[in-house]
Amino acid sequence: MMKHTTKQIGDKGEYYAAKYLKKHKYKIIEHNYRKPYGEIDIIAENNEWLIFVEVKTRKINSLTEPSYAVNKQKQIRLKKTASTFIDEKNIDKACRFDVCEVYIDSDNLRMININYIEDAF
Repeated sequence: MMKHTTKQIGDKGEYYAAKYLKKHKYKIIEHNYRKPYGEIDIIAENNEWLIFVEVKTRKINSLTEPSYAVNKQKQIRLKKTASTFIDEKNIDKACRFDVCEVYIDSDNLRMININYIEDAF
């Protein structure tokens, strides 16, 4: 049984989240938008919204819900990073912050479940 790194697990979760978004008619604008004070996993849009998506991936037997990791400090960093993105791209569109919880099988990294939380904070 191969042990996967946290990065491999996170990358796979982001892959499944992007696939979910595309299936639900969202257009992916950017992956892993980084600034010194934070990173946004996925930036997407639909006709109505610009969406900043925080992806949290956990093994199926995890004791806590992935969204619990998006605490107040994380939310502040995400908002600051999103604000920079909006300013850089000169965007004038309603925004929201979503959290995508991805549960995977730790042996083969297959998705078990996905819980998409719109307007999470």
